[in-house]
Amino acid sequence: MAQMAPSPLIFEIIAECNFSKARTGIMTLIHNRVDTPVFMPVGTQGTLKGLLPQQLEELNCQIILGNTYHLGTRPGPEILKKAGGLHKFMGWNRALLTDSGGFQMVSLLQLAKITEEGVKFKSPYDGSECMLTPEHSIEIQNAIGADIIMQLDDVVSTLTTGPRVEEAMNRTTRWLDRCLSAHQRPDEQSIFPIVQGGLDPKLRSESAHQLIKRKVNGYAIGGLSGGESKEEFWKMVYLTTNILPKDKPRYLMGVGFASDLVVCCALGVDMFDCVFPTRTARFGCALVRTGQLNLKQGQYKNDKRPIDESCECSTCKEYTRAYLHQIVTAETVACHLLTVHNIAFQMRLMRDIRDSIKAQKFPEFVKDFMSTLYPTKDYPTWIVDAMKAVDITLS
Repeated sequence: MAQMAPSPLIFEIIAECNFSKARTGIMTLIHNRVDTPVFMPVGTQGTLKGLLPQQLEELNCQIILGNTYHLGTRPGPEILKKAGGLHKFMGWNRALLTDSGGFQMVSLLQLAKITEEGVKFKSPYDGSECMLTPEHSIEIQNAIGADIIMQLDDVVSTLTTGPRVEEAMNRTTRWLDRCLSAHQRPDEQSIFPIVQGGLDPKLRSESAHQLIKRKVNGYAIGGLSGGESKEEFWKMVYLTTNILPKDKPRYLMGVGFASDLVVCCALGVDMFDCVFPTRTARFGCALVRTGQLNLKQGQYKNDKRPIDESCECSTCKEYTRAYLHQIVTAETVACHLLTVHNIAFQMRLMRDIRDSIKAQKFPEFVKDFMSTLYPTKDYPTWIVDAMKAVDITLS
């Protein structure tokens, strides 16, 4: 009898919070083991702006994200195939996730036309036209060789209402089936379907129920964090994690603010990504538990302290706020130094969340985190409501 190939993704839950839906686990992929909940920094073109892959390893980053649309345009699948995939091309030995290119339907909408066949794009680089179909998206992602790859989904802005939302939700399911049929490397790469349905609870539930009928190793929650109210945002996350299977990882796309990460871990999410920590570094902002420090401000001119006295990153060990104030947004090295710190901040936040779940102290962690961020305890209503839904009371 032929032996079955081992799964390219094995997810093991280590501990669950006794109150909320938070859990911590280990996701074993072809290239690396990943501790969850995890934050994935975004390396759109196969590079994280301002950092070398080796530095990401030193920061204990276990998985990063690349962008199929941009990598498919430049350098293109042929060059990536010849290089032996993106891991070898960029010198990254750990896990990779690629998005499908679907989000560019929203971000490059003026350049895109959507039909049942796929999405026709005008290249932002040279104006040439290309057709991104579900099959072509998977072909590019097979060439990239990421451990986790995303289906091509029909993405609409979160602020869209009416029949277009239902059309996109149903098309996303049809495109998933085309992606699964086109997938050439199922023993090495896992396709995640993407739950759509906008802000309509009925449509989002229907989408999740359609997708869990397919044989896959994990799920993504898409179409959020795009300008909707936080009240609508958390309710859609809560609703979706209630439906998605407990024994598979759940990935909430495009979320990276510290408070959102803490809330959504409580709501049962395992994976996150966002450009925010690296992008805000380029604008001279450093992440700390009390919020952000805008190092462009004159108050830091003579401040001899590091960004964060409790942070162990190389930037905090070596440089003062005064020095960083002098060079932010003026010298490229400042972008590098702040990116190191901001990624270290995200990695440490996720580690603290995981440790608190293992120790059955996650509700205490949430309360401490929120009281540090909001010292006068004027917590936003949406956070209070979201935590109440999972039995954590913020007084």
